[in-house]
Amino acid sequence: MKIPMSSPDITAVEVEAVNQVLQTPSLSNGPRIVGFEESFSSYLGVSCATGVSGGTAGLHLALIASGAGEGDLVITTPFSFVASANVILYEGAIPIFVDIDPNTLNIDPVQLTEAVEDLVCLQPSSARRFPPSLRDQLSSVFRPPTLVLPVHTFGQPADMDAVLKVAREHNLAVIEDACEALGSEYKGRKAGTLGDCGVFGFYPNKQITTGEGGMIVTNRGEWDSLFRSLRNQGRDTFDAWLNHKRLGYNYRLDEMSAALGLAQLGRIDDLLANRQQVADWYNERLTEVQGLRPPYVAPTTTRTSWFVFVVRLDLDINRNVVMALLEEKGIPSRPYFTPIHLQPFYQERFGYRQHDFPVTEAVARSTLALPFFGTMREEQVEYVCENLVSALLSQEVRA
Repeated sequence: MKIPMSSPDITAVEVEAVNQVLQTPSLSNGPRIVGFEESFSSYLGVSCATGVSGGTAGLHLALIASGAGEGDLVITTPFSFVASANVILYEGAIPIFVDIDPNTLNIDPVQLTEAVEDLVCLQPSSARRFPPSLRDQLSSVFRPPTLVLPVHTFGQPADMDAVLKVAREHNLAVIEDACEALGSEYKGRKAGTLGDCGVFGFYPNKQITTGEGGMIVTNRGEWDSLFRSLRNQGRDTFDAWLNHKRLGYNYRLDEMSAALGLAQLGRIDDLLANRQQVADWYNERLTEVQGLRPPYVAPTTTRTSWFVFVVRLDLDINRNVVMALLEEKGIPSRPYFTPIHLQPFYQERFGYRQHDFPVTEAVARSTLALPFFGTMREEQVEYVCENLVSALLSQEVRA
């Protein structure tokens, strides 16, 4: 049995929606993007939604709106897709990493509080928690942080009440990276709606897809107006066609993508239910398996939207051998994530090394993403689980 790692759930409804756009002269800046934005804001219960070309673009514009700029400190997590830290560098700001909770895999609220309080002290010596090369940079431009950027990892919301508490106490903006968490809920509130703004991504393996694309949501009207200008080369809505008030970008979402997203959003409840069903099949088969831990769902998470299904292997298990044994059976799998601070660019620029963030590094060594998508059949899940259990029982994996 050959199983894909992921697969978008596309039906005739989506195909027809895109075909209808292709029969019109409006392939960009047309009615579909307006409809998609209105439907998206209604689904999340926020006042504003701005479609952009991708989640990374959305995070970048959110950084600009927050005012974070050259030398400013932005606190985030090293256990994420690299884009959540890269956008900080786009604006010349400095990412300050905080380790993760070993269960939720999201930013650790206790360490977040400690890091903010250390940095607010404005004493270079309080940066002792950071690597020497980064400490030197902080000493030369020492200032309090301006922004917290929590990531809702794998579709599970971060502990947002704790994040918001420390942010309010120190007047920090909060941008939620909800690119993996559309439909997830934290204490009954939708992920992405709790901070100053939230950003969603629509890559093909996400809960809904537009191929490439993303959405920024906020209740701050002035931020929304800025997003709309920045995504369109800095042109304000009242500007003439070739007048540009500010430096902007080509971060627009085209009409075909918006039509696809609008059709997908119309099926969102079914799409999320299908992913939940696949996750349930996995959990039923893997909960008692020796050598691995299925995904943990925090009590504060009242709904997980299941971006991926990631298990944790015991640290004495050779993950590469497990992956090779699965591949022999036609089953792809992936490690998730390489810690951002250990990416070559970040090591070279900031001097990060192994053991700087021990929880993130231990988790990264043990995670294994299994095939996961909403149209996955139960017999496919059964096949994956049977072969995973067989691989874990192999003497090779502990050699």
